[in-house]
Amino acid sequence: MKSISTALLALVFAFTSMSQAQARNTPCSGKMGGLSHCSADGKFVCKNGKISQSKKTCH
Repeated sequence: MKSISTALLALVFAFTSMSQAQARNTPCSGKMGGLSHCSADGKFVCKNGKISQSKKTCH
């Protein structure tokens, strides 16, 4: 029983770590409020109205 609970805890930790890493690599994450839309020149526009500093482009 102890090994099952340890395995479940390890899985939860792994999924939490992956989602945090993914959030850091997403344009407009955190205080920017998320992605609103793409500008005409392919830049990410965040929900707070600011342009993301991401080097990636959107279409």
